[in-house]
Amino acid sequence: MDAEQLLSSVSQASDETEFYTPMPAGYKPGKTKYVVVFGTVMSGLGKGIFSSSLAKVLQDKGLTVAPIKLEGYLNLDSGTLNPFRHGEVFVLDDGMECDMDLGTYERMLDQDLMRHNFTTSGQMYTRVLEKERQGSYLGRDVQMIPHVTGEVKCKLRELAVTTDADVVFVEIGGTVGDVENLYYIEAVREMAFEEGPDSFCMVSLTYIIEPPALGEQKSKAAQLGIGRLLASGIQPHIIACRAQSPVTKKVREKLALYSNVQFENVFSMHDCETVYVIPEMIREAGIDRAVLDILRIGDRVDEAAEARARRTWLDYIDRFRDATRPVVIGITGKYTSLRDSYASIIKALEHCGTHHGVRVHIEWIDTSELSDETAAEALKGVHGIIVPGGFGARGAEGKISCIRYVRENKIPYLGICYGFQLAVVEFARSVCGLDDANSTELDRDCKHPVIDILPEQKQIEGLGGNMRLGGRDIVIKDGTMAKRVFSGASEVRMRFRHRYEVDPRYIEELEKGGMIFSGHAPDYPIMQILELPQAMHPYFVGTQAHPELISRPLRPEPLFLHLVTAAIQRAYPDGLDGEPAASTDSETVETTT
Repeated sequence: MDAEQLLSSVSQASDETEFYTPMPAGYKPGKTKYVVVFGTVMSGLGKGIFSSSLAKVLQDKGLTVAPIKLEGYLNLDSGTLNPFRHGEVFVLDDGMECDMDLGTYERMLDQDLMRHNFTTSGQMYTRVLEKERQGSYLGRDVQMIPHVTGEVKCKLRELAVTTDADVVFVEIGGTVGDVENLYYIEAVREMAFEEGPDSFCMVSLTYIIEPPALGEQKSKAAQLGIGRLLASGIQPHIIACRAQSPVTKKVREKLALYSNVQFENVFSMHDCETVYVIPEMIREAGIDRAVLDILRIGDRVDEAAEARARRTWLDYIDRFRDATRPVVIGITGKYTSLRDSYASIIKALEHCGTHHGVRVHIEWIDTSELSDETAAEALKGVHGIIVPGGFGARGAEGKISCIRYVRENKIPYLGICYGFQLAVVEFARSVCGLDDANSTELDRDCKHPVIDILPEQKQIEGLGGNMRLGGRDIVIKDGTMAKRVFSGASEVRMRFRHRYEVDPRYIEELEKGGMIFSGHAPDYPIMQILELPQAMHPYFVGTQAHPELISRPLRPEPLFLHLVTAAIQRAYPDGLDGEPAASTDSETVETTT
């Protein structure tokens, strides 16, 4: 029985067979190939960075690629996860709150992904239990195998059908050996068996330890981790070794010997200056050619398309390396000790710095103790400020003090989500004379709730206790800075994740004070972009949206791009060939893998 006959015979659960593989309509076995990336030794190795980089190289060859992240936690999405535990929450255009790796895929592949590119154990179990309640399992006792694993396989095949992909990239979160991921690994093993030879390429991303006290690389932890993968029935085709420095031949020989992987398929993926160098590292190492051979899809490659895409990407890398003149951007927040909390902002600044030929340095500013009296010292030497998204009262008054200082001292400013709302609060207090102005998130009983959850918006948007999520259109007002920033566009689309809005009762008073609401929702009185006239400030902009989520290496997001432009003008008033306006001994944007 060949793979197609097998799959067509096992789509229903019954007492007649132990196989269970529900098949989505239109799926053609053998058409789509699969690359699965597993992690060993420890989490946080950069599986998403490696997987997205490899996917980009195949995409450059003219292949259609589709990524999916399989997460083991029971949450239905990533929306309630603390940034300290899991990094930033990345929001897709369709409103799915997901893992930050989806942002890496979007930036690397220049694709807008959807909820079918992300799943959790919570989603998988919900899917199984809903089917059980509907009687879809024909009276069978529902088990991890074959029913839960069957739904995982169906999820992967649905993605293949939806995207018509040549190659689906499957990233399994966490590490091999994590209890919550065992059924994902088993599902992949089963699916590789069902699809037949040349359909799956298994990649183990591992870590090579180099203890400073020993002065040499040690592979034992990697060997043991790969051993767990072999014990699960997965024979890796490729081993990618993460390390601080290039992995030695001796270490790669050991891994090949103990894992049954050909030596030429054991690769070093050591630290580099930016994640965007990794696609070229993959090409130079020959990993892409190995994948093509394993999956036998070399005949699908468009070499001319690859040459064009490679030249464009290498041009970006050259500009990144040539961009050495520093510009300092301050980022305020309460998660500053964990840089992954602001991963998309960091990358957006890198994109814009590369575009302008400067190296953006980040000054991390904890606002928990910041006040009007300490703001000047805390913001000394910065050429621009970002107040990013956030929640809760801790550090809020410090952020307001920061906003007041940059507004009065004409330091370029970009407020994102919470930074938009607090800019309204500060302006209402300092300029409009509304001393008790606040957000009801911070003070429910304030006299002037300039930021609030409006009852009519709850009805319109169906918010309830949930946020306004995903892509929304923004109407841009004529004659504004926003109109110029977005190259004259009358409407733009951005992504949102917030509950609170500007109360329409205060809009007229805020505008009399000089604030301009230059972007709003098409059909509702929801203010989405604010600015101050250039006569009052060179660049003071806020948005309810999260523009960092849509920035791409080759297409920097405009609000960030113009913030960096204004910061350059402040740092180099005589032009980039002159002397910097202030010292720039702050921390460099983190870009290692």
